[in-house]
Formats: sequence, structure tokens, C-alpha cells
Amino acid sequence: MSCDVVVVGAGIIGCASADELSRRGHRVVLLDGRTIGAGATQASAGILAPYIEGHDLTPLLELAARSLAMYDTFVARARAESGAALDYQRTGTLEIALDLSQSARLREQERRIRESRIGCRWLSRAEVRDLEPAVSADIEGGFLVEPHGFVSALDLSLALVKAATSRGMVLATGAPVRVITQNGNALRVDTDTGSFVAPTVVFAAGSWSGQIALDGVAPIPVRPIRGQLLALARLTGSIGRVIWGPDCYLVPRAEGRVLVGATAEDVGFDERVTVTGVRDLLESACDLVPELWQASFEGARVGLRPATPDEMPIIGRSDKLPGLVYATGHFRNGVLLAPLTAALVGDLVEGNLSDAALRHTRPQRFGEL
Repeated sequence: MSCDVVVVGAGIIGCASADELSRRGHRVVLLDGRTIGAGATQASAGILAPYIEGHDLTPLLELAARSLAMYDTFVARARAESGAALDYQRTGTLEIALDLSQSARLREQERRIRESRIGCRWLSRAEVRDLEPAVSADIEGGFLVEPHGFVSALDLSLALVKAATSRGMVLATGAPVRVITQNGNALRVDTDTGSFVAPTVVFAAGSWSGQIALDGVAPIPVRPIRGQLLALARLTGSIGRVIWGPDCYLVPRAEGRVLVGATAEDVGFDERVTVTGVRDLLESACDLVPELWQASFEGARVGLRPATPDEMPIIGRSDKLPGLVYATGHFRNGVLLAPLTAALVGDLVEGNLSDAALRHTRPQRFGEL
């Protein structure tokens, strides 16, 4: 089967890229050996928080802040084009200090972020509990970042696919991609059930990027990091925003539900839920919101996050395999970086390499890719 672009990987990055390319008029095929969002995306809490996730890595912070600024339009378009009712809220994040050292760190972080004119403020213990009464009284204070929020990552992925499919995109799941090779002036993507030929392939295979053979190219340096995520149903009250602690985060969901995440375990492709992971997350969550000890346990999910050696994504054109565009290695920030990544991929496919962000994400920082 021939087309303009094959996108390999139907996580949030692949879905966003496929949607962007189809919107630009390209004939797109989206491939994945699993179902939509069945990798890291299925166990993502969908937190949109650059000033927590990226504050120690300046290039990542720049990318994440830029992508967050695109999110209102990104979600509005997905809603309009798919008809999906997406859970998307920008109610801020509240990062909790449990002791004086954490308080000092967060107050310094507040000072740095405030200099960038981002809406944020330090809250005393009393102010935290006025805002979020369920938070433990045994805290020092909290750091509120107002522009932050969250989105339902899997629902967003499904909405993007629905929108792209309405424009003619072809979705093919259930057949793992094995190898990508040069095929004249095009690339051929071989799966277990057939082959696809296109001038351009977008390589968005996440943690499985190193498992797919690329013609004449060394394996890409992406490794899986297991993240376990819990789903709880609270018996009383609710939380109104993302609450972040030293060892976990809490994300509100509809009808008083709460997501608790997430572990970060370098255990290869082991996708098991573990007793240790569940215990550690529950204990950390209940340190922040003690009432969660009385919540119902609804289940746990596991996702494999694609990490690179420098924890920055790999976005850019291959020097070794003409027509190959990398969009992988987003680690914990795939959902947050999806709008920007999709825009960069669209430009790369169309030959525009001028965006300054590509200096930080170029594949060649890891060798001849």
C-alpha cells in the first residue's frame, strides 16, 4: 500500500503527528502493533506542568512551555473535529512541601518562575488547606502554578485518530512493525501482515523504537522506564487540581475519582503491576491526602515511558535514512509536548528545518542516526 506518510506508533505523539499531517493534506497511514495508546499513553495521567516536570532542564522547559501555550487551540480543534467531549482542565498544580527543606526549594523555584511572569504563588499551610481542604495538615506549605492543568491522554489520542480518519487517514493496528528499509526513492515499512511504501516515515514508536530495525542505522538510544498508575474512587470530597508531592502526584477525575502516579522503574519491557509499586504510591498519596485511605481501589495501569540518555526527545530528520523523521524519546513529557511535536513533524515532513527547537532535539546528538 502506498501513501504520502507512514506514521509508526499510535501513542499520543504518533496520533498527534498523524492528525497534523492529515490536516495539512497528506495521505497518512498510522501503524501500531498494539491498540491506540497502549504504550506509555494508557498509563499517563495527562499532566500539563512544565514548571514541575522541566524546571531543572532549561531546553526542556522552553519546549514544554511553548507546547503548553498551544494546548487550548489543540484541544478545541480535537473536540470540534472529532465530536469528543475531552476532560481538559487548566486549574493549576499545587506542589506540596512536607518539610522545611522542600519548602526552601519550592520558594526558590517560585522566585525563578515569577521572574518569567508566570502566574504562581507560595501558599502557607492555612492557605493550602483553604484551597484544598483534603490536603494533610502536616505540611509546610505549597506552590501553586496557575497555568498548569491536565487532559485525558487516551481520550485525546482517540479523538485525534477519529479526526484524522475523517480526513482519510488509514489506521492499521495489531501488526507490529519489524523493519524500515530504503525502497528506491521511498521507504518501505514491513509489518507482520504486509508492507507500506511512502516517501516519508515518521518514527514515533516510543519505548519500542530500539526494537524496530532501520536500514543501515544503529539502534536508537531509547529505553523503557516502567510507570505504574493507580485509579482510586474517593468516598467523600474531591480535589480540584493536580496535587504534587515529593514521591507522587494526584490528578482529579470525574465523579470524585483520583489518579495516583507514578513509579519510574528501569526494568526493561516488564509491564507488570507490582505490590511494591502499588504500596509505595498509596502510602505517598495518603501522606498528601489522608482521606484516601478510605477510598476504593479501582485498579492499576502500567505504561513504558521512552527515555533517552539526556531525557530530551528525539525530533528531527535522519541523516542515514532519507525520508525518516524521528519523533520519539519523550519520556514523561509526551502528552505535554504533543502539540509542539506534531507541529515540528509537520514542518519536517514538508522540508522546513528552521525551527529553533530542533537544535535541542536533533537525533544526531546521539551519533549517526
